Amino acid sequence: MDNPAVIPIRDPLSQVVSRELDAVAGSDIEPAHSGDANVPGISEAWLDQVAESLSEHGWMSLDTRDRLGAGLLAALREEVVILDRTDAMKSAGIGRGSDLVRDRAVRRDRIAWLQGITPPQAELFRFLESIRSGLNQRLFLGLKRFETHYATYHPGDFYKRHLDSFRGRASRVVSLVLYLNDDWAPGDGGALQVFNRDNENEVCGIVVPEAGRMALFLSEEIPHEVLPANRTRYSLACWFRQDEVPLPL
Repeated sequence: MDNPAVIPIRDPLSQVVSRELDAVAGSDIEPAHSGDANVPGISEAWLDQVAESLSEHGWMSLDTRDRLGAGLLAALREEVVILDRTDAMKSAGIGRGSDLVRDRAVRRDRIAWLQGITPPQAELFRFLESIRSGLNQRLFLGLKRFETHYATYHPGDFYKRHLDSFRGRASRVVSLVLYLNDDWAPGDGGALQVFNRDNENEVCGIVVPEAGRMALFLSEEIPHEVLPANRTRYSLACWFRQDEVPLPL
């Protein structure tokens, strides 16, 4: 297995067009490192709300603009835009490792894994680590690590209904999606459609991918899909996992 690293974003844009940057997109990653859990914007009451919603409903959607701040959201958006424009993102697949299949009839997004190396990513990872720790304290999920990647959906791209983890695998347990799109209108498409965990044919929520909107859901229980986008759509997906880091082959 390769040991990729995310190359820090630099100015001008031409400096990020390199083989190293291209190599990280779509690769497996090392674990996210734990950081300082005392993140501005993260309160015990907010974590209580997140844990309660996940426990009761299996999913939730909330606005994080006041917690993450416009500056961080803009910086994350700039990174994914650069990666997309320099063709440093790879076509996403279904499965992992030797089981990976790229089926454009199921999903058509492009991804690039993060490792928390750039300042915006490091700040984001502290936020994600606070969620991991907070959910463990409240729901006893045994979450050991998280992994995260940028995702780009170009016009016409979609991801059909699916679960993020097979039941009983004890790998991906909680999924998180953070959206990075300014001035997104319902007519722009690309919404996250969430299905009832007790009736997969019943839509129980639609999340418009506007900047700062975040969705969390139980990876093994909540079917969901990304509807076709009508304009380029940027997001960030994260999975909190119970398993240890896989050993290199």
